[in-house]
Parts: sequence; structure tokens; C-alpha cells
Amino acid sequence: MFVIIGYLVVLGSIFGGYALAGGHLGALWQPLEVLMIGGGALGAFVVGNNAKALKATFKAIPSTLKGSRFTKSLYMDLLSLLYEILGKIRKDGMMSIENDVENPEDSALFAKYPKVLADKHLVEFITDYLRLMVSGNMDAFQIENLMDNEIETHHMEGHVPVHCIARVGDALPAFGIIAAVMGVVHTMENVALPPAELGILIAHALVGTFLGILLAYGFVTPLSGLLEQKLEESTKMYQTVKVTLLASLNGYAPAIAVEFGRKVLYSSERPGFNELEDFVKQAKSR
Repeated sequence: MFVIIGYLVVLGSIFGGYALAGGHLGALWQPLEVLMIGGGALGAFVVGNNAKALKATFKAIPSTLKGSRFTKSLYMDLLSLLYEILGKIRKDGMMSIENDVENPEDSALFAKYPKVLADKHLVEFITDYLRLMVSGNMDAFQIENLMDNEIETHHMEGHVPVHCIARVGDALPAFGIIAAVMGVVHTMENVALPPAELGILIAHALVGTFLGILLAYGFVTPLSGLLEQKLEESTKMYQTVKVTLLASLNGYAPAIAVEFGRKVLYSSERPGFNELEDFVKQAKSR
């Protein structure tokens, strides 16, 4: 929603200001310029990326039209789930969560938190490291190192569409110049025309530079920034799980381990200590 609103503000401000200054909007309608700029940028995008990067980018673009799913409610569900899992381990032993880890879709614990269960990658991250904890063959340092490597891999994969879109944004002004140069060449081919007609041709050529810059800084480059913000938010989920599980491995009680995880969250989504405690109590009673 905010993406669409932002685009409308960009278009309204630029074209509205141009119209108020006495400009004719019809002069800016140059579909062939759009074809040259858009087609050139798309072609370069395809050439410069492999199939995996192309697929990741096209998959990521629709997500920019959706609001962030990483809300306080989701984080509270995650922390409450971790609290219940660690509490079960502390009460009944490590082997008591074996069935929950092997089949989270059928687990009564995970079923209480459908928002968390809907994120397959996050559930896999949680269950993989709980499985390692159940095995008892790795110490906290080894598990932390493995978690860091996996989180880094997740972050690098998430940066692929960010970099791809950013490079397209960087290239669009250059393709706008190319379109403008092609327009100038066309103008020079018709230099014998009257000055009024030459002026129209030159105006059409200059639209190419304008469109390239507008598309780059008004539309494409902001998307890469938005995707990067969404990536940082998704990484925060994994960091929360990491800190909480490591605190438990180091001997802290479930309530303290969850407090470690709560402190990792951004202040805008971080629940208060009493707020989270009340939520956990309500969840346990369900």
C-alpha cells in the first residue's frame, strides 16, 4: 500500500508541478522512449544475472506491495513458542520434544502458534537446532558457529534480489541517455525541417533522459531499499531464535533465555517484559 502511495506522490509531484508551470503533459508521452529504456534495462538485467537470481528477484518484487509481516504479535508468538519448548525440556527432559521437532506440523506446541508455523524456513531453523540439542553431541560454541553461518547464508541469499534491482536502478539513467542520443540522431536526420518542428523533435529526445532518471530514482531504486529493510527484519527472527536457544544451552532458565531473545528485537516491535510474561501465561492456558 505504501509503495503505491509513494509512487502516486512521485507522479503527482513531478507531473503536477510540470503542468502547473505551463508544460504540456502530452509532450511527455513517448512510448518509444519507454520501449528503448525499459527494454534495454530488462535485457541487461537478464544478461547480468543467472536463472537463480532472476527467479529470486521476480519472486521478491510482489512482496514489496505487502506490508511487513514482522510485527510485535509475530515476535510475541515466537518468544512464547520458544518459552514453552524450553519449559518442556526443563520439566520433562530433552527427549520430550523429539516428536515436536520431527513433526512440527503435528505438534500441539507449534499448532498454538500458526503465524510461526506458517514460516517454513523459520520452523526448519528452530527444529534443526533443537534436534542438535537433543543429540547432545555439540556444545554451545559449535552450535553458535553453525547458526552464524546459516544466518549469514540466509542474509546473502536475501541480498540477491536487492543487488539485482539496485543495479537496474543504476543503469536506467544511462539507458535514458541512450534514448536521448537516439532522439538527437533522429533530429539531425531531419535538420532541414522548420525550427518549430525541430524543437518538437529535440523535446521528444530530452524526454528519454527525464524518463531514465525518473524510473531509476523514483521507482526502481527505492524498491531495492525496501527489500533490504524486509531482509533485515526477517534476519532478526533468526537472531532471536539463536540468542534464546544459546542462552538455554548455557544453563539459563526459560524465562531468562526468552528475555535474551526479547532484547534482540527492534524497539518498535519489542514487547515489554510484563507484556510478554502475560502473553506467555495466556498462551500456556490455551
